Amino acid sequence: MISKTGIQWTGGTYNPWYGCKKISEGCKFCYMYRDRYNDGVDPSIVLKSKPETFYKPLSNETQTLIFTCSWSDFFNSEADQWRPEVWEIIKNTPHVYQILTKRPERILECLPSDWGDGYENVWIGVSVENQNRVNRIDVLKDIPSKTKFVSFEPLLEEINLSESHLETIDWAIIGGESGELEGDYGFRECKLDWIEILVDDLKSYDIPVFVKQLGTHIAIENNLQDVKKGGKMNEFPPHLQIREFPNGLRYSDDKIYF
Repeated sequence: MISKTGIQWTGGTYNPWYGCKKISEGCKFCYMYRDRYNDGVDPSIVLKSKPETFYKPLSNETQTLIFTCSWSDFFNSEADQWRPEVWEIIKNTPHVYQILTKRPERILECLPSDWGDGYENVWIGVSVENQNRVNRIDVLKDIPSKTKFVSFEPLLEEINLSESHLETIDWAIIGGESGELEGDYGFRECKLDWIEILVDDLKSYDIPVFVKQLGTHIAIENNLQDVKKGGKMNEFPPHLQIREFPNGLRYSDDKIYF
């Protein structure tokens, strides 16, 4: 089976390799770094997974929505030697693979030779945590892909999108930063206004939106039950209780339906 996850916008996770180097502001409190350090492993070193993990999608016959490389970056240069085999696994399995990256400048050179306009079962996305990283959407615009998405998480400031950005996006995820109340892996401020502005802009272009969580700062500020993440949708303001998918997928009762 694909690894289960608490990430609401996917059905499971697949990590053919682990480890990553921090490259932008959103990486500061990376959960992978926290968990790998707790396991006594250097999180900055990229390591290939054991065979039972690397080939896991081949043994899972039921179609699943899969967040690929949740503990790394699919386009890490250190994983170049293993990626071609993963493309073969992706191409020969029924799942839908969500590939989210902070390295969009590497996408084109890392695509398989038969990519064409994109595999039907692959969504390519970029992380945009602040206005300074909106240029990742500009790069995404020129990538051939059937479905393009953006994760605005952790949302670290108000973000203003241009018409060109909005015309590129097929799906958007929004979330405030979550983190520990004490220790080295904390959290930064997120404001409801920042989320609302993004939702309004995205919905004006009829883009499906998935509000994942409000984040720890808003959760504490509003005395929410889910103080760790602010991730219970029934605690969101009514106009932010939005969890939509592209391509006909539906979200209901905390489950994803094809």
